[in-house]
Amino acid sequence: MATKKQKPTTPGARHTTSPVFDDVTVSKPTVKRLVKGKNKSGGRNKQGRMTSRHRGGGHKRRYRIIDFSRDKHDIPAKVQTIEYDPNRSARIALVAYEDGEKRYIVAPDKLGVGDKIISSASAIEPNVGNAMPMAKMPPGTFIHNIEMHPGQGAQLCRSAGTAAQMVAKTDKYVTVKLPSGEVRMILGKCLATVGKTSNPDHFNTKIGKAGRNRWKGKRPHTRGVAMNPIDHPMGGGEGKASGGHPRSPWGQSSKGLKTRKRKKLSDRYIVRGRKESKKK
Repeated sequence: MATKKQKPTTPGARHTTSPVFDDVTVSKPTVKRLVKGKNKSGGRNKQGRMTSRHRGGGHKRRYRIIDFSRDKHDIPAKVQTIEYDPNRSARIALVAYEDGEKRYIVAPDKLGVGDKIISSASAIEPNVGNAMPMAKMPPGTFIHNIEMHPGQGAQLCRSAGTAAQMVAKTDKYVTVKLPSGEVRMILGKCLATVGKTSNPDHFNTKIGKAGRNRWKGKRPHTRGVAMNPIDHPMGGGEGKASGGHPRSPWGQSSKGLKTRKRKKLSDRYIVRGRKESKKK
């Protein structure tokens, strides 16, 4: 998939870089059972009070039910369509299993209509789109849709163009290098899908105008230094004076403050942190 530059017919179109939907094969979902309505909160809680700022509006969406668990083992499936999903950056694929059931999965890159995939708990060919336990994969394999606990469903590497690499494996754990640079150990029983996710050019998109953010349900954000002292810790000052140390409206430091628990249980599985890898 690629991106296209818009003709500068308007100020908003001048700097817009739009995605090209050449890989999408249908314009609407074909299986109604796998689509349901999606409500919006507008950042309000059940009392109607705003608890999350800068949310509201946006185009209506319908949620596609995605199979992140890939728990239909040893039954081959054939790719029917590649579809656009408004709820995620990657494309989704509708696959039909040989027993007649249809499911949506996150589409791997270079997976096309007519291709066959399979999910298995035993060792199978590490072809693009196949899901298997990471302990059964050869080291060096690029993977996505990675489980962190067996049977929980994929949690890592689900957005567009992302992939992790399996570095090594032992009797119980495998070592995986994530897109952030973090290297961590995960149980070898956890499933992952071979290949990287589709739509790798998603990060080259330039929205061009503020209105496209409003279509996504994002409302305007006001800088703290533009406010009065009563409204924000960084507000006030004469002229364009900066607001001092970057802080949130509630006084929490917003640049470099570590919020992760110092003795978090899962720290024992992190071989190298993401910030340590960037220093080298």
